[in-house]
Amino acid sequence: MTRSTAHHALSRSGTVTGTHDQILRQLLSFFSVEDRKAARASADRLYACLCEQGTKKGGIVLVAYGGGKDSSYTLAFMRAVQLLFKEMRGWPFSLRSATNRHAGMPRAVMENIHRAYLALGMYQDPDCELLMIDGNAVRPFRVDAPQADAVVARNRADILMTGHRTAADARPTFCNACNLSMANAFGIAASHGAGADLIVTGDSAREQRAYTAWIHRLSRQVPQRAERRNGHGFPAVLGALDDVAKAYFRDIHGDGERATEPEHGVASRVPTGLRFFSIYGETSYDAGSHWSLLTEHLGFVFDDLAFSFTESDCANPALMAHLRGLKAEHLFGRDYREGLREYVDFALRLMEQKEFPQQLIDVMADRYAAPGSHEVLREKVNSFARDAYGLQERHLVCMVHAPFAAGGKGLERCLRNQAPHLLPHQSAVHALLRAPAAGGDAGVPEGDRGLWRELEDLSGLAPGQLQTLYAADMLPSLVLSILAGDPHKGPIRTRHSSDGPEVTEIISGR
Repeated sequence: MTRSTAHHALSRSGTVTGTHDQILRQLLSFFSVEDRKAARASADRLYACLCEQGTKKGGIVLVAYGGGKDSSYTLAFMRAVQLLFKEMRGWPFSLRSATNRHAGMPRAVMENIHRAYLALGMYQDPDCELLMIDGNAVRPFRVDAPQADAVVARNRADILMTGHRTAADARPTFCNACNLSMANAFGIAASHGAGADLIVTGDSAREQRAYTAWIHRLSRQVPQRAERRNGHGFPAVLGALDDVAKAYFRDIHGDGERATEPEHGVASRVPTGLRFFSIYGETSYDAGSHWSLLTEHLGFVFDDLAFSFTESDCANPALMAHLRGLKAEHLFGRDYREGLREYVDFALRLMEQKEFPQQLIDVMADRYAAPGSHEVLREKVNSFARDAYGLQERHLVCMVHAPFAAGGKGLERCLRNQAPHLLPHQSAVHALLRAPAAGGDAGVPEGDRGLWRELEDLSGLAPGQLQTLYAADMLPSLVLSILAGDPHKGPIRTRHSSDGPEVTEIISGR
C-alpha cells in the first residue's frame, strides 16, 4: 500500500513529532479546498455553540470513533477543526475520542485506530483524550489491550440467544445488542470525567429527529421509568433507549443475572446541556471523497476480514454471509456456495444504496467471485468465530435450526440433521428443557448430566439458557419492531429445498 513520505513523521518511540502547526498543515494538505473551508466554518460554528453552552474557554467535544472508514474521516476532520479553532481563537477545546470495543472488532481495526491517532498527533497532545470503553469500563486507548473476558462472554451470549429466537436472522442476531452497547458507550463517554459539552454527528437535523422519534416509539412498547417521563433532550433519548435495552435483554435472556447486568442497560446520566454538533451540512465523509487522506495519511487498511461489505470496523457481516451459506446447506439441503451468493448479492446492493465508492464494491464482488473463495471464507470466518466468540461451526448450524425455542418446535429436525444419535432420546430432551431451571451441574441430577453435556456441545449454551429458549416464543415482538424500522433488509430470490420452487424472501444484514 502506498504511503506519502510525509506520513506520520514518527519517532522511534511511536509518537508524532512536530508542532500543532506542522500537524495541521500536513493534515490540510490532504483536504480539498472545499473541505478546508468547511473545517474553518465548523470551527466558527463550534465556537458559537460552546458560547451558547456557557463555555467561554475550553469545553469537551466528543467523537465516537469505531475505527471504520467514515468515523476515521470524521475524526480527522474534527482534529483539523480543533487545531484551526486554537489557531483562530488562541485557546483550545478538548477533543475526546471514544471507542466502544466489542468482540466483533478484529485486531486490524484497533491498528487502524492506532495509526490514525499517530498520524493526527493525538497521543501526546494534552488537548486530546483517547478512550476505550469495554462494557462499562473506561480506560485510555491501547492498541494491544486484550479483549475483556466479560465482554466476550456477554457478546457471545447475546448472539446465541438472539440467533436462536430469530432462526439466525443476521441483523438482529449480530446488531441489536451491539447497537444498544454503542448507545451505552455514548452515554458513558459523554458523562466521563467533567462530561462532554457537544457530541459530533454526521446526521442531519432531520435524521436526528427521525431517529429520536423512532426510539421514543419503541420505548412506548416497554415499561418506562417514572423519572424519564418528564425528561427532554439527549438525556431523555438515552433514557428511552435504557428502557428499551432493559426490556430487550429481559426478553432475550429471561429473568436471570445475564439480563440485569449493568452493561445490558444504556447510561443516561449525562450532562443536561449536552448537544449534538452536526457536520452534515459542511463536509461529506464518504470514503471515495477522501481516499488519499484515509489510505496514505491515516494509514487506513481495508483488511479482508474487518472490511465486510458495508462495514470496515467489524467482522460480523462476514459471519452473516457465512450463516446464509450454512442455512442453505443445512436447512434447505442446497450448496453452501448458493446461500453465500444470495447474501453477497444482497449486500452488494446495500453498498450501492449507501453510495459506496465503486472501487470498494468491486473489491468485495471480486473477493467472493474468485474460484474457491467460498472455502477460503468459510475457513477464515470459522477461525474468527472461534477466536472472537468461542463459537464452533456446529454452534452456528444449531442456531440456524433454532431447535429449542417455542417448546422445541424445531428439535426433531435439528437432531435428525446434526445429532442423529440423540433422536431416540428426544422425549428425554423435551423433559429436561421444560423442567425447573437447572442451576449448573450442582442442580442437575446425575443421570441427566450426560444428556445436558450433549446439548451444550451441540448449541454452545448452558442448561439454564436452553430452558429459557424452550419457554420463549420465536421472533419476540420487540425484535420485530426494531427490524421493521431498519433499512438494512431487502428481498432475495431463493429456494427453501434442493428441488423446490424459487420464492422471494426478505433478509437482513450489513
